[in-house]
Amino acid sequence: MDILNYIRKSSPIFLFGILILSFVSSCSGGKFWDPADARTQPSNVDERVKRNLEEGKGWSVAGNVLGGDKGTTYQFATSNPMWRATLDILDFLPLANVDYSGGIITTDWYNEGTSSDESIKITVRFLTNEVRSDGLKIVVHKKNCNAQQRCLVKKISSNLEHELRVAILKKAIIFEKNTKKKKKKFKRPDLKDK
Repeated sequence: MDILNYIRKSSPIFLFGILILSFVSSCSGGKFWDPADARTQPSNVDERVKRNLEEGKGWSVAGNVLGGDKGTTYQFATSNPMWRATLDILDFLPLANVDYSGGIITTDWYNEGTSSDESIKITVRFLTNEVRSDGLKIVVHKKNCNAQQRCLVKKISSNLEHELRVAILKKAIIFEKNTKKKKKKFKRPDLKDK
């Protein structure tokens, strides 16, 4: 009887162990350890990665899990002049949501202090990484609250959207020009020319 009680108590641990072993054996194609021969492996890292992925030894979130393409391009916010310009222009506002991969910046409700019952919220959506006027969608919401703290929020069309768009584009053009100058200045000379 003691053995049956022991098995009942330890069955979740036993099942977990079997699950881990089956996962490990399925990942390695039934072999627990397959040492690589250095003579048969390419010396170039990119070639090794490509070969391992072709043989099923690698794992890629974009390619395998999400069904995307095998190549992945990484973009960083510091290299996007529109993104940098928008953050620079909106730096006086508290930010509620900043998502570079989703291409959106949302400010928190902002009140200038002139009227305590009015505040605005600005949302900037990036439609492209290029510096273009149609690459931005700016939405301004206005919130009016009464004395009982009942608030009415509505989207407004104002001159503020146009002013923000112009300011962001001007700043983005400056950032883009400075980036191009830096690339020219620090361009590495070809070794063939020497």
